[in-house]
Amino acid sequence: MNPFEKIFNFQIISRLDEMGSLALTSQERSWLKTMLVHPASTEAFTPDTLSKLNIILDAESSTEVQEIILEKAKTQERRVYHPMLRTLRRIIMQDHGILLSYHFKHGGIKTNQSGFPHKLEYNMFKREWYLQWYNTRHHSLMSTKLQNIISVEETLVPLDQVSALKVTLERLLEERKDYAWIQVVPTFNVELSRILYAFSCFEKSVSFDEDSGIYRIKVNYMRDESEFLLSKIRFLGLRVKIVEGEHLKKRMRESASKALARYADL
Repeated sequence: MNPFEKIFNFQIISRLDEMGSLALTSQERSWLKTMLVHPASTEAFTPDTLSKLNIILDAESSTEVQEIILEKAKTQERRVYHPMLRTLRRIIMQDHGILLSYHFKHGGIKTNQSGFPHKLEYNMFKREWYLQWYNTRHHSLMSTKLQNIISVEETLVPLDQVSALKVTLERLLEERKDYAWIQVVPTFNVELSRILYAFSCFEKSVSFDEDSGIYRIKVNYMRDESEFLLSKIRFLGLRVKIVEGEHLKKRMRESASKALARYADL
């Protein structure tokens, strides 16, 4: 491609970006058309949006991706999109309250629990959607699986209470936060990009000591995410070691001891 073509393409892309438009390739349109056939699409989009997308895509002449892809046998698929996501997201955006009925983890049902929703989270380790909310009756921070929720009703919360609830939520969340320092073994400095990618789900910062040539990564996480973080550290194997974070160190020693104990009599 000559310089003039590059300049022209850059101008076109810049103009589209300014207008809030996006150019799609024929493969991308075919992929989207295939995704809209999935049953979850009726839950992810409103009927009007889904109809518009199908009309636009039907007008395009492109290769049908579904015709050239063969899907192999797989384990039972977990639902990535939950039908309550759209409703709960709208309630959170409008700063409204909720009346929640849900199943307990070990059986039983809680009904009409008044609360204030904070955010929706997808747990990568458990592959489950969770609703993080504040129980106004028991004054506690809750995290409930969406699949355990039986029903949710929207309620109105006075503006002055909304501000107070948000301050309380931030304080409770701050109390649950923790961090760890993870050191990259210098031999594996060339794999820094891969190591950082493993921690992409977490808030992190990187420091480098020029004298020793050592990279250290500070990973911030919620305490209930510690096992997921440990799974990432174990995956990296000899490439990293925990230099600060007593709880994570203790769990690593426990798992290593259990693994070695299996071969003690050999």
